[in-house]
Amino acid sequence: MTFPLLEVSDLGLVVGQKRLLENINFKISQGEILTVIGPNGAGKTTLLRVSLGLIRPTSGAVNLKQKLTIGYMPQRLHLDPTFPLTVKRLLALACKNDMAKVLPLLEEVGATHVLNSQMQNLSGGEMQRVLLARALVREPDLLVLDEPVQGVDVHGQVDLYQLISRIRDQRGCAVLMVSHDLHLVMAATDRVLCLNQHVCCSGTPESVTNDPAFLELFGSAAVQSMAVYVHDQNHHHDHCESCHRGAANDR
Repeated sequence: MTFPLLEVSDLGLVVGQKRLLENINFKISQGEILTVIGPNGAGKTTLLRVSLGLIRPTSGAVNLKQKLTIGYMPQRLHLDPTFPLTVKRLLALACKNDMAKVLPLLEEVGATHVLNSQMQNLSGGEMQRVLLARALVREPDLLVLDEPVQGVDVHGQVDLYQLISRIRDQRGCAVLMVSHDLHLVMAATDRVLCLNQHVCCSGTPESVTNDPAFLELFGSAAVQSMAVYVHDQNHHHDHCESCHRGAANDR
C-alpha cells in the first residue's frame, strides 16, 4: 500500500473575521504532480504555507510522511539591489558551502551559464531556474513550487514546465505547485485542485476543465484557450455544489 507524502484533511483557516480556507481535502503521493489553480485571492499561496507548517490552521489537520524532505520554491525572492550576490554564492549558502553540489544543480536546471552572474542581473527565466536549483539542494521527496514560471515569457514557461516534469521523472519526487497559467499547466500536471477558499473541483486536467464549477469560475473562453493533455490514469473527481458562493466572496 502506498501512503501519501502529504495529506490535508478538513482544513480551515480564519484570520481575524475573514475565512481564508474552508474544508480543504487533498493528498499527494510519490511521483505525482498536483497543481493548485484558482483566481486571485483564492488562498492558493496560503494553502501552500499551511501545508508546509508555516501557518497553523484553525481547523483540520496536515499530515506529512515521516522523515519527509521538502524543497520549497517561493513565488519571488526579495533581494537588496545594492547587495552583491552571485548565483554561485546563493547556492553555496544553500548547500552549506559544499561547492561540489552547486554545478550539478545548475546543470540539472539548465543554468550553468549564470554561475558567476549577479542575482540582480538574471532574466526572469534564469531567476526561476536558479530558485528551482536551490529548492533541489536537499534532494526533496516533495517539491513545493509557488508560481514557478512567474515573470517568464510563454516559450520559457513551456520549457520550465517540461523541466519540472523531467525532474519529477528523474528524481521520482512529488510536485505540488500553484499556477495561474491555465492553458499551459494543464499539459504539465497529473491532477488539478481548483481552489476558491474551498475546493471547487479536482481531478485530471480533462475532467476539471469539463466540470461546471470550473466553467463557472473561469469561463468557457479559458477552456477554449487550453491545450489539455489527456492522462490515462483514473483519478477521483470531486464536484462542488456551490462554487459561485466562493467566487462571489473573492470579488
